[in-house]
Amino acid sequence: MTDLSIYIWSLGGVTAVLAFLVAWLLHHKRKVSSAKSLIIDGSNVMHWKSNTPDIQSVVGVIEALTRQGFYPGVVFDANAGYLVAGKYRHHGDLARMLGLPEQRVMVVPKGTPADPIILQAARDMGARIVTNDRFRDWIEDYPEIQDDGYLIRGGYQSEQVYFSQALKDGVR
Repeated sequence: MTDLSIYIWSLGGVTAVLAFLVAWLLHHKRKVSSAKSLIIDGSNVMHWKSNTPDIQSVVGVIEALTRQGFYPGVVFDANAGYLVAGKYRHHGDLARMLGLPEQRVMVVPKGTPADPIILQAARDMGARIVTNDRFRDWIEDYPEIQDDGYLIRGGYQSEQVYFSQALKDGVR
């Protein structure tokens, strides 16, 4: 675990989430334009293949997006590790499973809903969100989720990732 990660997790709860988010945003903004930034709702996408939690579903989506020149980050609910590995897994563990650097993966603390973290990160980064969630409970606070193309829906068909809309160069 990096010194930054230790510091962030020592803060506890929502403060830790916000500190992690700020650190991720600062690191991320230096490297990538917002047009290439995507936030993957990892806890949603892990169900895309067979409606059962599967980390490989997220890996496939990351690979498809990366091939198209996107720079995805992934946010998971606290229970994601239990669902895919039978025990708690922090962001470092899930990052290794996904083949991503730790700073591009976040597991929200237990008791903290991931939805507002995902929505705020996307807003702050000027990013879109890859999910099949419609975030209906959050429309008042995040009206941009109603904008065409803000939420990128998708799934798997014949073991291939598809997206509900063209992303780049007409790719679906």
